[in-house]
Amino acid sequence: MADKRDFYDVLGVDKGASESEIKKAFRKKAMEFHPDKNPGNAEAEEKFKEVNEAYGILSDSEKKQRYDQFGHAGVDPNFGAGGGGFGGGFGGFSGFGGGGSADFGDIFGDIFGGMFGGGGGGRSRANAPRKGRDLQKGVTITFEEAAFGTKKNITIKKDTTCKDCGGNGAKDGTAKHTCDQCGGSGQVQTQQNTPFGSFTNVGSCPKCQGKGYIIDEACPTCRGRGIITKDVTISVTIPEGVDNNAVITLRGQGEPGTNGGPAGDLYIVIAVTPHKVFQREGTDLIIEFPISFDQAVLGDTIVVPTLKEKVKYKIPPGTQSETVFRLKGKGIKSLRSAHYGDLYVKVQLEVPTKLNGEQKKKVKEMAESLGEDSYKKKKGFLEQLKDVFK
Repeated sequence: MADKRDFYDVLGVDKGASESEIKKAFRKKAMEFHPDKNPGNAEAEEKFKEVNEAYGILSDSEKKQRYDQFGHAGVDPNFGAGGGGFGGGFGGFSGFGGGGSADFGDIFGDIFGGMFGGGGGGRSRANAPRKGRDLQKGVTITFEEAAFGTKKNITIKKDTTCKDCGGNGAKDGTAKHTCDQCGGSGQVQTQQNTPFGSFTNVGSCPKCQGKGYIIDEACPTCRGRGIITKDVTISVTIPEGVDNNAVITLRGQGEPGTNGGPAGDLYIVIAVTPHKVFQREGTDLIIEFPISFDQAVLGDTIVVPTLKEKVKYKIPPGTQSETVFRLKGKGIKSLRSAHYGDLYVKVQLEVPTKLNGEQKKKVKEMAESLGEDSYKKKKGFLEQLKDVFK
């Protein structure tokens, strides 16, 4: 008990929170940490259990009163068992079927569309409608395809509804009947008497394995499952302006639901191959453009490539290396609007490395004719050095 967090902290509410505030906080936390939204995340699963436990106590006025008075010990079913402690065991939180007043079924039904079923103090019916499994598929596209949009046909292996039986699992010409042992609920109840009271356990019906019905003769194609696994080809429209790691959701393209539940979704995760020339930052593009010494000194008109065309741009005389020019509207279209980003041209001064004797002589003569006054940054830097080493 010493390691348990305060139940109010778990739900993120004050100790004086009202019943509606506690219920609202629980809905939010349950949605955040539910296992179906965090598949394979053990930490989220533990937090989900913690949130359930906290709500099971704080939503029950009697248990809440004991918790407020005695803390975790007040709702510990093992504390004081046999007449000791606070008076003979309180029968604390007991999960989804524990007989407390917390109506988890209604709450989870609101949040997850009936995933947890109804009735029985929040117990999940084995044959309740359930959403199908969500799937994920990675797709690699080129830089240009991301910029302009494209269509891709992807193939994915998944469960699909058996066409021969329509998903009911029964062979053509035969039928399925309501299970006479569970009455179609998919669950059976057993009662157990203990020194602490009578407890009702709810489990899957052994006769129909929780389905609520029995098939006369199984479909030979799916062997009574109602689903078959096969490769399915799906056309995916990738919008203009999509970026790396973007996710496209295809509703209902996941695996089929059970007991009339909706199909799951298919999530397409986009991977964009790098471009040889352009770099991308949001909707903007960046290109590093090399210029020669004479272009930088005298200025020149350069031809800059964009994703759609080539454009001319006049660089002014005395252009310094690393100078950036903007070509407005020459970037990538935004996914959320008709706006296009810009293209930023970053010029890089390229210094010649292979000069013959005559060329070196001319460069030296030019440098001598220019003098230090022609290099303002260099002159200023040298002046600063003098001040440093005085």
